[in-house]
Amino acid sequence: MISYKESMLQLGALKVKHGAVERVFLSDALGRVLAEDIVAHENSPLYPTSAMDGYAIKAEDQQMGYIQVAGDNPAGAEKIDEVLHGFCIKTFTGSLMPRGADTLIPIENVSFEEGKIIINEDVPHGFSVRPVGENFKKGDILVKKGSKLGYAEIGVLASLNVVMPPVFVKPRVAVLSTGSEILDLGQSATHASQIRSSNNYTLAALAEQCGAKAVQLGIVKDDIVSITKAFENALDSADIIVTTGGVSVGDYDFVKDIIPALGAEVIYQGVRIKPGQHIMLARKEEKFIVALPGFAFSSTVTFMLYVIPLIRRMLLQEAKLETVEAVLMQDFDKRAKKTEFTPCNLLYKNGRYEADFKDKKIGSSAILTNMLGPCSLVVTGEQNGSFKKGECVEVINLLSL
Repeated sequence: MISYKESMLQLGALKVKHGAVERVFLSDALGRVLAEDIVAHENSPLYPTSAMDGYAIKAEDQQMGYIQVAGDNPAGAEKIDEVLHGFCIKTFTGSLMPRGADTLIPIENVSFEEGKIIINEDVPHGFSVRPVGENFKKGDILVKKGSKLGYAEIGVLASLNVVMPPVFVKPRVAVLSTGSEILDLGQSATHASQIRSSNNYTLAALAEQCGAKAVQLGIVKDDIVSITKAFENALDSADIIVTTGGVSVGDYDFVKDIIPALGAEVIYQGVRIKPGQHIMLARKEEKFIVALPGFAFSSTVTFMLYVIPLIRRMLLQEAKLETVEAVLMQDFDKRAKKTEFTPCNLLYKNGRYEADFKDKKIGSSAILTNMLGPCSLVVTGEQNGSFKKGECVEVINLLSL
């Protein structure tokens, strides 16, 4: 087995094919990854604009104590009169500032009497006037290539009239669970040794959350012919094939033998980590195969560590999972002489991250409920011992996925 650090170095060194590009309607672009920089083609706003309801004035005219009102200027008006000395124009939020005006005095600062405004409270020169380019300037890169499009990015693209932004085609991640003991959703148990499938649904959800297109291949029983056929189908339809189960040392763990038999190059098999030490990473031409253990918590954690970086690299995103330094709110006992990933609750309090283990069960790598709540992963190295309350630890921040 190799170390966790070495496994990450080898994973990062693999050549990854970037996805093709397609254009989608902006209304369908939420969560997609942008394939080129979005550059402002003009200033915003193009002209000085009112930021409040009030009166467009020359700032120096406030010294007179009153100003004559020459008209009004609703938002969207095509023709706007010029402001002359001693006169003002009533101007509304979002309206272009009339020529000659340099300041907007709010309605709340004046009284209106017989066609003029009485200045009750002065404002400084330029008050409440949005300058040209306040929002952005022509040539600014507003949304960078590789950005995941959220609500703010969608709004900015709409303001630029980007109807169909270019986005990367989603990498296809095929998910296959192996095991004769596994029941799919809706199937009824016929004996006590059968267990309900969760891995393929958990991992498909993670793949979708990270910007990929999940291909559900369901469950395959523990026989060489069926598993081989499933792999062949997956290699035809996906960029990354993820399996759970069949990679350990049991008599019916066929996956580890089938992968090289398919002509795939095994990058490594076995990493000194807990959970998930029997992980296998392989490559067949431009396709990747990541064979994960069968226990639910183990397969979920190893998917995060080894599959999410591949997805992100295919989308030209930062591959590394975000880590933070957190203060332990209770003692932590190191359980294995491996790099260990332990579920914790991660909270941001008093200007710092804090980690505790409330409601996190100690047991096998099958306890998927440990991932519920504000869950993240405390990372401890092979040489680390136990930690005391108040000490700082490295935590993979799963809340940022």
